[in-house]
Amino acid sequence: MDSFELNKILGALLGTCLIVLVTSFAAQAVFTPRPLEKPGFEIAVKEETKGGGPAEAAASSEPIEKLLQTASVEKGSAAAKKCAACHTFEKGGPNRVGPNLFGIVGEARGEGRGFNFSAAMKAKGGTWTFDDLNKFLTNPKGFIPGTAMGFAGIPKDSERADVIAYLNSLSDHPQPLPTAQK
Repeated sequence: MDSFELNKILGALLGTCLIVLVTSFAAQAVFTPRPLEKPGFEIAVKEETKGGGPAEAAASSEPIEKLLQTASVEKGSAAAKKCAACHTFEKGGPNRVGPNLFGIVGEARGEGRGFNFSAAMKAKGGTWTFDDLNKFLTNPKGFIPGTAMGFAGIPKDSERADVIAYLNSLSDHPQPLPTAQK
């Protein structure tokens, strides 16, 4: 092989390296990332209120007894689809991130169902009444501070009542709906 052939090969190799280097510098100049103002992403979280604040006042704006008189099980079934990511509703259904909710109204809070409830839920004790479900679904972390449930709550009174009516219908022996007192 003569020197002319060798020069052509080395020239092609050098030219390729030069083109790659220039392209790299140009790309770096065009696509330079801007430094972040503050690291990470901001996550919007509903602020908790401590005792007697606006969240409790909002929950008691309309008594659940009155709301349940106009509640719709069909609308509640549709509204409860957002709960299906973590809960199941069929009788004998499996637990997911949260427990199965069949027959939850009137049941003991934080025990049974083959589910490992959070310490806060176990400590709260009692049973799931219509009023307790209303308060819990309004603001889970406000009603049971320390609960593992990461759901922000259902702010709309009528939607919450529909979901509670639906949960009540999911039982072998549904609880009688409370009557509104005048």
